[in-house]
Amino acid sequence: MGSDRPNTSPESLWVILEQQAASLLLYSSVWEDEVGQAFLSVLNVLQQPEPDLSQVLWAYGQLFKALSATQHSWPDYLLKRMSDSDNPFTLQVQHHPLEQLPAELLEAVRYDLKTLQQLWQWSPEDLTQAIDQLGGPALPPLPSTTQTDTAQTVSFLQEYDHWAEALPALAEYHRQVGCGLMAQYRAFSWHEGQLQGHRYPDGIAMDALVGYEDQRDQLLKNTEALLRGYPALNILLYGSRGAGKSALIKALLPLYGNRGLRLIEVRKSALIELPQILAQIQNCPQKFIIFVDDLSFEEDEESYKALKVVLEGNVAARPDNVIVYATSNRRHLIREFFDDRPRPQDSDEIHSWDTVQEKLSLSDRFGLTLTFTPANQETYLKMVFHLSGQAKLALSAEDLKFRALQWATRHNGRSGRTARQFIDFLQAELALATDMGDLS
Repeated sequence: MGSDRPNTSPESLWVILEQQAASLLLYSSVWEDEVGQAFLSVLNVLQQPEPDLSQVLWAYGQLFKALSATQHSWPDYLLKRMSDSDNPFTLQVQHHPLEQLPAELLEAVRYDLKTLQQLWQWSPEDLTQAIDQLGGPALPPLPSTTQTDTAQTVSFLQEYDHWAEALPALAEYHRQVGCGLMAQYRAFSWHEGQLQGHRYPDGIAMDALVGYEDQRDQLLKNTEALLRGYPALNILLYGSRGAGKSALIKALLPLYGNRGLRLIEVRKSALIELPQILAQIQNCPQKFIIFVDDLSFEEDEESYKALKVVLEGNVAARPDNVIVYATSNRRHLIREFFDDRPRPQDSDEIHSWDTVQEKLSLSDRFGLTLTFTPANQETYLKMVFHLSGQAKLALSAEDLKFRALQWATRHNGRSGRTARQFIDFLQAELALATDMGDLS
């Protein structure tokens, strides 16, 4: 697609670009990161009547370094920043049809799209040519290739001759993907009162998890119900350590992230802040799993009450786009002692059984409990052979079985975690043996 920019002198080009960058009404946030600030600095020094070569070279170096760190070319960087923009339009269009948004807002979006298209069409070669004309050294051009990125972007804009005409498609994009943090990340943790996104979450593949197919299928069916807007249950995954409970939950993200699923991991100590978390996400179009790993409570901990409110609800109902998936090695999540049990003593609480039932009731608040029993030898070997096939290990079945059983005996017993650790060790050992053989 050709540029709509009229023929201009080199001096006025930078003035025009700077004015365009400064004139954005809604999408000005595209300049708020390191690349955006470096780009504005380049425009600022070049639009001067007599640009200082040293300042231009410094600004170019900052832009080159910042853009290289993103692993994006200039056009793809701009599209990525537009995709993530958190502004009045991207926020409102998630909940309202275009025809219900203020006309002035839509006109501002069209204006910004036209301006951003002109900035997207800017050729970075103009910059190296400007440096050459100032008598500067022959510099490498700005990065022109983009690393593969699984994140969704508004790349469909490239199909339009005039981006302002893509407004309906842009609205649909934000209704599906969201904006701001929700468009940038799929996995989050709650830290110091705010959501923190994780750009590279644990990418466990669902097909790498075997041995507990019934539990997996129930978890998938429940998650599918959440994504389709049907009633979904909170789930407690309970059972032996190393069975793959946490891995099963994490594996939902690569499977359903493109359909709007988001995962928020909340530490047990932060459960008291669950109402704050829900307040931030209840109006988002995405679907959320609150993930609590290794859940159990001591006798005097109060945070379990906050979790119980979310599980069962209070006056303010739990948002329809949120469910809780928790893992635990304990069936009863709150530790109970023999001293807790009622005894006919004068100093005892009169209704002490009520206290005991209060402690035992938390796990009952989960609509579904998936039990992971310890793996027997058959299940353990099934896991080993499955993972070995995925890793394409060149080892006989008899040898693999013998070594796998030895590994389980000497290490952590039979479990999915043990099988994964064994295959990782074996893969490294065989690769090293091959390398050492090549060296010799």
